[in-house]
Amino acid sequence: MAGGAREVLTLQLGHFAGFVGAHWWNQQDAALREPTDAKETPGELCPDVLYRTGRTLHGQETYTPRLILMDLKGSLNSLKQEGGLYRDTQRDAAIAWEGKLTTHTEELHPKNSYLQDLLSAEGVLCSDGVWRVQSIPSGKGPAPLTTATPPKPRIPTAGSIQVWSDFLRVHLHPRSICMIQKYNHDGEASRLEAFGQGESILKEPRYQEELEDRLHFYVEECDYLQGFQILCDLHDGFSGLGAKASELLRDEYTGRGIVTWGLLPGPYSLRQEPQKNIYRLLNTAFGLVHLSAHSSLVCPLSLGGSLGLRPEPPVHFPHLHYDATLPFHCSAILATALDTVTVPYRLRSSPVSMVHLADMLNFSGKKVVTAGATIPFPLVPNQSLPDALVQLGGATPWTPLSACGDTSGTRCFAQSVVLRGLNRACHTSQLPPGTPVSSVLHACTTGEEVLARYLEQQQPGARSSSHLLLTPCKVAPPYPHLFSSLSQQGSVLDSPPTGAAVDSIPVLGALCSSSSLDRTLGNLAKELTKVDLRRWASFMEAGVEQGDLEELLHELRSLAQCYQGGDSLVS
Repeated sequence: MAGGAREVLTLQLGHFAGFVGAHWWNQQDAALREPTDAKETPGELCPDVLYRTGRTLHGQETYTPRLILMDLKGSLNSLKQEGGLYRDTQRDAAIAWEGKLTTHTEELHPKNSYLQDLLSAEGVLCSDGVWRVQSIPSGKGPAPLTTATPPKPRIPTAGSIQVWSDFLRVHLHPRSICMIQKYNHDGEASRLEAFGQGESILKEPRYQEELEDRLHFYVEECDYLQGFQILCDLHDGFSGLGAKASELLRDEYTGRGIVTWGLLPGPYSLRQEPQKNIYRLLNTAFGLVHLSAHSSLVCPLSLGGSLGLRPEPPVHFPHLHYDATLPFHCSAILATALDTVTVPYRLRSSPVSMVHLADMLNFSGKKVVTAGATIPFPLVPNQSLPDALVQLGGATPWTPLSACGDTSGTRCFAQSVVLRGLNRACHTSQLPPGTPVSSVLHACTTGEEVLARYLEQQQPGARSSSHLLLTPCKVAPPYPHLFSSLSQQGSVLDSPPTGAAVDSIPVLGALCSSSSLDRTLGNLAKELTKVDLRRWASFMEAGVEQGDLEELLHELRSLAQCYQGGDSLVS
């Protein structure tokens, strides 16, 4: 179906998923707020794929993410579970009791300085009790304020970020947040640390019915629901909750796409956290196998070099400086990659849906894919796309983001590639007539042809789909300061800039069905053979037995075999 909203419902499951999701929604919000000329054609991406319109109790129009998120008790800090847009200040008047009444008010967690600045910049709580927010220039969102706009809010410091809601600038619908009260986010007691614990949550009528009720609320208002994207922690018990949620979606919404992003925070240290490493290994393995059984497509996302126990250094980006121990930094990079690789099913006019994307990538049972990105895409001022691609040489043009180790010498069976944020003027070489061309890329007449020819050169015979967009990726505050020697629009400079901070960047992102997964999944199975499940009480208490581990090993090896036979075909 070309055109129309083709709605997607997002599920965020877990605390690190909350970090990635907060950056993701902040980037969508920044794109919405980009000033547009009414005479211009609509943007390339359709925000209605991810957002829904609504109205508050006071009649104020809203534009909020089509989102259900689940996290643990103590993970919200100053954010209210019901959000701030729909609060009803008249609720106290509805109390029928006429006798003596004592009100107990829970002490609120103080907002950090960034959130305080954000509130002053974006809205006020008016005398009538209604929270009024400034309008979004695209026409989405509530009515504008008549007061002048205060200065832009500062970027939060990494030290001020404790939970993902500390830097979320997007207002959520009251049905978005679902808190799991039986487990604690922080502390050593009542931790959600095992796959089976997460599975058991959605076996409880309370949580299952709550999730189903929220699903029905969002789904029933959709005109053309193309599917669900799940952002799910892989390293803890949310791995099991995600697997159970994907099973529920598959059973209840047959034919809809289910694209799952399995998220892992920064690299672990064997010496510092040996117990968490074992749990991470088990949860990741159980999660990948069960999620791939119920999803249309599964992609692990991590800045680590390996899914196994052996610690590997975090991945490197030439123009990024980040701290791999900070979820605030790691999640920003993963959200930027996610914002790019999901472009095909978010385009305003495109035949590609979640189901089509999955069918293109997961043929022959290959439902697990890898991701990679070049952040930012290294284009210097006045350079053409053919020049930039030729300069990259024959190496893989993106940094791997699925903890599959070194991908050199591996084969790509199928790939979906998106390059965004380049001006149309630099798409081709623009050589004067009669000038000899230095490569086949310089002879192409469109940017789309340049990208397609380049991918064909890189992976001959691979099933390939590519998209070239003018729209860049937004990295405005509260995105952290990670970039060096970039212009405001993300071009690579010879020296540090003296002007404004980086506002947007070009990004190259890819999803690949790769033979590297044969080695990655096989090594994961080898490491699991050394684990004695009886030593890990949380798994045993949740009903996972040694026989389940043996079955998992068999399924992991079978999944790895789907990716065999590719390395020898690489020239």
